[in-house]
Amino acid sequence: MGLKRQLYLWHRWLGIVACLFMALWIVSGVVMLYVGYPKLTPAERLAHLPALPADCCAELPTQWAQQPLKALRLTSLGGRPFYLLELADGRRITLDAGSGAPLVDADATWALANARQYAGDVPLEYKESLDEDTWTHSRALDGDRPLHRVQVGDAAGTWLYLSGRTGEVMRDATAQERTWNWVGAWLHWLYPLRGGLGFDNGWRTLVIALSLGGTVMAILGMIVGVLRLRLRKRYRSGSCSPYPAGWLRWHHIGGLLFGAVLVLWVFSGLMSMRPWGLNESQSRLTPKALQQGPLRAADIAQPVASALAGLRQEAGFIPVDVQWRRLADSTYLVARNAAGDSRLLEAGAPPEAAFAPERLLAAARAMAPEVPLQVDSQTHYDFYYFARDAQSMYGFQTRPLPVLRLRFADPASTWIYMDPASGEVIASLDHAQRTGRWLFNWLHSWDWQALLERPALREALIIAFSLGGLVISLSGIVLGWRRLRRSRPRR
Repeated sequence: MGLKRQLYLWHRWLGIVACLFMALWIVSGVVMLYVGYPKLTPAERLAHLPALPADCCAELPTQWAQQPLKALRLTSLGGRPFYLLELADGRRITLDAGSGAPLVDADATWALANARQYAGDVPLEYKESLDEDTWTHSRALDGDRPLHRVQVGDAAGTWLYLSGRTGEVMRDATAQERTWNWVGAWLHWLYPLRGGLGFDNGWRTLVIALSLGGTVMAILGMIVGVLRLRLRKRYRSGSCSPYPAGWLRWHHIGGLLFGAVLVLWVFSGLMSMRPWGLNESQSRLTPKALQQGPLRAADIAQPVASALAGLRQEAGFIPVDVQWRRLADSTYLVARNAAGDSRLLEAGAPPEAAFAPERLLAAARAMAPEVPLQVDSQTHYDFYYFARDAQSMYGFQTRPLPVLRLRFADPASTWIYMDPASGEVIASLDHAQRTGRWLFNWLHSWDWQALLERPALREALIIAFSLGGLVISLSGIVLGWRRLRRSRPRR
């Protein structure tokens, strides 16, 4: 059998399976432009928190204040201030900020109290405690399982998912999000197969296999389409395509016009799964080195009540959430209000809006003291540091401006983006991860800054090319179905 014949057969039989999934991916991808998988964004979380009163809190008990911590936060649970601690060994402790007493049980009653804090004065109904359901597949929720589900009697038909450890609201899902996601992200990521397989590795392997098969099929289709094209010596009908009409002609011409984009979309979808460890970080630089020592609450001399009162009196700032952080040899507080604005608090100093770039640079050098680095202060987004709308898969990420970009000359060519308003490392990307940015985000979502700044144009282009890809996929499904019927043995 000749090579050309082999190409036709491989394209035909791969396409019978792959075209069905490609049609699902295209339709669901267009839906995801406007409705994303349910998530709770940082802005939503802060907007629903009550103000922390200046006299709300006693100091953290000594036994915990001296402990090395991964994280420490003061926020509100069930309408009252609480300390949320994550210890160095990974354990999480929730303490009443007034009495210092630990939270004994984040049960259904506690979940309803936290849902009330989030939703306000509307009817609430506790539904169930669950480990995972259709709208909580994210691995970011693993530390809070089992989850409580509460139904809110608001106009949006919201479901709230609350942590079984602390009672915090971790996710909200409106009726509109749930409805559209059945034909959106739930289909796009093949979540029905994930639930059926019962384990993540099986689902991941299947998605990679289907994406790889679709990529090979689409490339073979492009080759076959070009081989069958005649621009000079045309076919008897006068057409450049051997197919005068019908689905075959739609498939051939559609593939020639839109096939390249379809190949790139399926291939970049494959890259989103980071198959075989591709695009995994190779950098040896760790943002934890910025701390230059363990985080301890006792290392900040300013009492919490004094800090909260100072924010109100000196800056007119009403905090709803306070986080303990460490930069170099200094422990400080990052206070945020309901609008997401932040203030920095250090003992003996007035509240500040941001750290000086020189201080961030001095701390960052501790990550690689002998490695040269280039520093840029950015007031705009670039190709690797960009913001997305809340409905996108990156809608949960905060991307503040301005930021300090540090480009290290280490073997992995690591770039660090630091937020002067908090001292946090917002993003860390080495060469492999930046390559993944090209292979996935740029090719798949068209997250190019010139288009992100023109959302209407970006959406119009994606929809137009999606319609072209849908023509290819639907015609392939029809042709595959006809071939299977012809191949079926007759009695």
